[in-house]
Order: sequence, then C-alpha cells, then structure tokens
Amino acid sequence: MITLEKLMLLHDVAIFRHASDEILLELAYVLTEQYVVADEPIVTKGEFGADMYIVARGKVRMHDGDVDIAELSEHEVFGEIAALCPKARTASVTAIENSLLLKINHEVLYDIMARNIGLVKGIIEVLCQRTHITMKPLST
Repeated sequence: MITLEKLMLLHDVAIFRHASDEILLELAYVLTEQYVVADEPIVTKGEFGADMYIVARGKVRMHDGDVDIAELSEHEVFGEIAALCPKARTASVTAIENSLLLKINHEVLYDIMARNIGLVKGIIEVLCQRTHITMKPLST
C-alpha cells in the first residue's frame, strides 16, 4: 500500500477518529504490512505480544481454541491491549480469508500517543466500548 492509501484507511479506523491529520500521516509512514493467507495464524494465545494490527483488507477471527470471540474485517483493530501493555496474548487470531494487515508496535504507538491526546482519546473510547460489550449483568 502506498502512504496515501494507508492515510485514507486510518481515517476510517475508530481508534484513530480523534487523531490529527499530522499524526495519521506519521502513522501511515511507520505502519508495516503483513500479508496472511486464509487459515494462517496471526497471533497465538499465550505467546508474548507487543503489536497492534489493523485489518486493511480481508477478514480475521479472534478465538480461544474452537470458541469464536469475534470476526473482524476492514478498518477494525486487534492487539491494542498488547500494544499498550505488552504481555501474553489472551486470544488467538487467524485469517478467515487472504488479508492485508497493518502493524504497529508498542514503542512507536507510545511515542505517538505521548504527542497526541486525540489518539489517546480514541484508544480509550474503543477500549471502553469493548469493555461495555463484554460486561454481563449480575444475576439477581
């Protein structure tokens, strides 16, 4: 992907909705591409991780063994927790179809976050939404 394509894609990623154009352009330059084929594992539960991924093209599934957790498609992210706090992965992610992923590591993400509150705000919003979705009401 050329930098302009990456920049346009970043505009449509929820986690970056409050980031300035300057920050998005900087991100577009540092994102690395990873091509995966259908059924190829991308991350494995229990392995150390420090990268966040953006699905640029294709579709992936987040799962714990045979139990599907989520299906993610274009403009969605995964691995944001590992990029914020590098540790063992809590789920596996496998390509459903041939996909193009954009990857950013912990150090680069933190450097950019330190200089842009809009990016921090977008990350907090996405994490809050995911927490809200996974919360279950207490039994009465």
